[in-house]
Amino acid sequence: MFEKTKKSTKTLGLDLLGQTNRIVEGTKIKGDIEAIADIRIDGVIEGNVIVKGRLVLGPVAKITGNISCENAEIEGEIVGDVVVNQLLAIKAQAKVKGKVTVGRLAVEPGADFQVNCHMTGNIEA
Repeated sequence: MFEKTKKSTKTLGLDLLGQTNRIVEGTKIKGDIEAIADIRIDGVIEGNVIVKGRLVLGPVAKITGNISCENAEIEGEIVGDVVVNQLLAIKAQAKVKGKVTVGRLAVEPGADFQVNCHMTGNIEA
C-alpha cells in the first residue's frame, strides 16, 4: 500500500530548494565541504568548498581552499581559487586572493580583490 522509493540526488536537490546549510561563527572545520543546497558560512574553513547552489560568506568568515559554486556573495576572506558559474558579488569589506573564474562579477568599492580573474559569461554545466 505505502511504498518507499529511493530518491535520486536530482530529486533530493529539488526537495532542498529554499533550504540553507549554515556554519556559524566560532566554528572551524578542517576538510572539504560538499553541499547540494545553499550554504552560509560565518566560521573558518580550511579545505575546499563545493556548492551546487549559492554560497554566502559572512563578514567574519574565512576560507583557505578552493571554491566551486553557482552563485556567491562574499563579505569575508578567501585565499584560494574560486569558480563561480554565474554571479560572484564581492562586498566592500571582502578580501579575496587567488585565481577567480566567473560568469559575471560585481565588486563593491573598498574590497581587497587581489586576483587573476577570468570572465567567461555564464559557464554551462
